[in-house]
Amino acid sequence: MGKQRSKSSLVRVCGLVLIGLLALAPCALGQDKPNIVVIWGDDIGYWNISAYNQGMMGYKTPNIDRIAKEGALYTDWYGQQSCTAGRACFITGQSGFRTGLLKVGLPGAKEGLQARDVTLAQLLKAQGYMTAQFGKNHLGDADSTLPTMHGFDEFFGSLYHLNAEQEPENPDYFKKPELRKKYGTRGVIHTWANPDGTQKIELTGPLNIERMKTVDEEFTKASLDYLEKRKADGKPFFLWWNSTRCHIFTHLKEESKGKSGLTPYIDGMLEHDAMVGQLLDKLKELGLDENTIVMYSTDNGAEKFSWPDGGASPFRGEKNENWEGGYRVPCAIRWPGVIEPGTIDNNIYSHEDMLPTLMSAAGVPDVKEQLMKGMEVGDKTFKVHLDGYDLLPFWSGKVDESPRHEFFYWNDDGSV
Repeated sequence: MGKQRSKSSLVRVCGLVLIGLLALAPCALGQDKPNIVVIWGDDIGYWNISAYNQGMMGYKTPNIDRIAKEGALYTDWYGQQSCTAGRACFITGQSGFRTGLLKVGLPGAKEGLQARDVTLAQLLKAQGYMTAQFGKNHLGDADSTLPTMHGFDEFFGSLYHLNAEQEPENPDYFKKPELRKKYGTRGVIHTWANPDGTQKIELTGPLNIERMKTVDEEFTKASLDYLEKRKADGKPFFLWWNSTRCHIFTHLKEESKGKSGLTPYIDGMLEHDAMVGQLLDKLKELGLDENTIVMYSTDNGAEKFSWPDGGASPFRGEKNENWEGGYRVPCAIRWPGVIEPGTIDNNIYSHEDMLPTLMSAAGVPDVKEQLMKGMEVGDKTFKVHLDGYDLLPFWSGKVDESPRHEFFYWNDDGSV
């Protein structure tokens, strides 16, 4: 698959030429800030992507594979052991031990994103970016924890995992209205940030079993519409699309059932991959693909115990366990002008690295140092320690060694 980066060495094909081209390519690193599209699944197994399994699972994911083919496939990329932890690490650049976001968030829980913790969305917004998140959030239930209170201009999605959203349809669910109000799910919500720091919240209805069959189509449509708007206004943007596939329980529309000839989970994977293709095709159609960084990944390792409605990986353990299988996630990144197509990268990376890396791409390479001292972001000042590393100097060939040499396995109780 072309270029290979190993832990001990880096083989650069035309490396010096690439560095020279970067100096002449403002669309990659200069005046024109790159757009950022982050595409995530939910509980997608490392071995559920055909770029990794090479077709051994009996089906293909050509659109996800396309990101790897046109960029890099990462063999040693780490999320976290749970949905909430993995998402929090990505958006804050901090370990879950620092933010306290290690356990899976539930309806009515007080835990969630705190005002003291800066997000990638807030930092990018301060650099002139438009920001939106569509799909599953899982970073808090309270209004104060919603994405539009933490740097996103718009959010349309759900707040928890699918089986939690399904609870109200179970016969043993709360009967008392006061309990449903306090601990019940909020369904799919649509929120917008107001200029005065408040937000507008619209409840669009429950995420029941019937809606689960097509809710990712709603999130995809919102994302495609968003890309059209950003093309029209010409502003740089950060879009985070979060599929509900393939978390349990898998509920499929009739047209998707049996499509793979395997299990409903795999039928859901084919749906998921097709939606990834829609996003990639829209970027190309709008002429945005050459100045857009695209990342594909997921939050945590595969959940295996629920098989056949579950994922697969070659590693010991699974989601919510402290073994490798709980943390290792699929990841592919396409970055025109920086990452050579066909790269296979064997270095250790983690979700925390994306915040400083993307901020470096947006023109703030010292964000980690600034935040350590106290950094003004919009009308707020944040002072936090980022656990992520800026990977751009390594990926662009300016340095010979990756800055990350370690990964800490925090479990959901805060033990390492």
